[in-house]
Amino acid sequence: MIPRTIFSPEHDLFRDTVRRFVADHVVPHYAEWEHAGEVPRDVWRAAGRIGLLCPMVPESDGGPGGDFLHGAVVTEEMARVGAVAPTFYLQNDIVAPYLVHHGTTEQKQRFLPGMASGEIVAAVGMSEPSGGSDLANLRTTARLEGDEYVVNGQKVFITGGHTADLLVLAVRTGEAPGAKGVSLLLVETDRPGYHRGRTLDKIGCKAQDTSELFFDDLRVPASNLLGESGRGFGVLMGELAQERLVQAVRAVSSAEAALRWTVEYCADRDMYGGTLADMQNTRFVLAQLHADTMAQREFVDRAMSLHVAGELDALDAAAVKLTTTQLQGRVMDECLQLFGGWGYMTEYPIARAYVDARMTRVGGGSAEVMKHLIGRALFRGRTPERKAR
Repeated sequence: MIPRTIFSPEHDLFRDTVRRFVADHVVPHYAEWEHAGEVPRDVWRAAGRIGLLCPMVPESDGGPGGDFLHGAVVTEEMARVGAVAPTFYLQNDIVAPYLVHHGTTEQKQRFLPGMASGEIVAAVGMSEPSGGSDLANLRTTARLEGDEYVVNGQKVFITGGHTADLLVLAVRTGEAPGAKGVSLLLVETDRPGYHRGRTLDKIGCKAQDTSELFFDDLRVPASNLLGESGRGFGVLMGELAQERLVQAVRAVSSAEAALRWTVEYCADRDMYGGTLADMQNTRFVLAQLHADTMAQREFVDRAMSLHVAGELDALDAAAVKLTTTQLQGRVMDECLQLFGGWGYMTEYPIARAYVDARMTRVGGGSAEVMKHLIGRALFRGRTPERKAR
């Protein structure tokens, strides 16, 4: 493998801590969580005690004071063992940045220390039954009455929706059409009018709870408005590069894990007087997957370097997400094939990883949405050749 150069010695020490935590607190209990459909809260608190939560939150706001790469380490180490829960990446790299970059001083003081300690688990309420990525046309409304917003509507496919204490909720606050009427509210989930619907039965990612949410005259203080009224769409767009990059980090790390499991299995699997690893087909398949994964690893590391420098835009991040999640799906499929019948049995991690990986080409913006955005940009002067003219 090409040596990685983006992490400092401090990040490497942090990785050792994360790896021990995952080995002690995640791997032994993961099957229980999949059966239960959620992760116990004490796991979040244990992670918070050693600085695994919200690492990029400044110390002045109650966080560990790290950077994006600390969060990437957590994401990579979870993917390394095939764990999609707890959803630390959602807390660390999606919700926390909304507050860090757009929250008021009071909002930061009220929520960030609890998120960093694991006392508060956060989620994002964007998708609706009528559409996922088309946020400009969302239908959940928030009407301002005095010093409160009255919220009515419905959300669906909300990761952590059953267990979250705090929801970043996308609503329509004005009469302006499209994106101009979108705002974000910070909603404590114990408020009257906040109703959790059924926990959805998914084919994969079963340790993550995913729910429907309903809002029936839910009253939220106006002080819980995140950013400015009618500017929520801009807030969401401003964080898209990181959200897409995190999905890519998960995808390529997951692909690397699947390759590692498959090489180990093939080396031990007896076949026709030798091992499965002795077969030319096995070596050719794994060699191609290894080379392709190496290329995507370099792509992701380069994107992370650009992001830390503030130079990665949402469109380039879309390309990273598109290619890494497509690779992940192909790696899972071809690796499972090499396991033969055992690959279809849940006692091997490749089986769970296979179904879990299917979500990455759908969630956080589907592959088709990524292609649409990239393709549209090609005809708007976005290509490097046209930029240089």
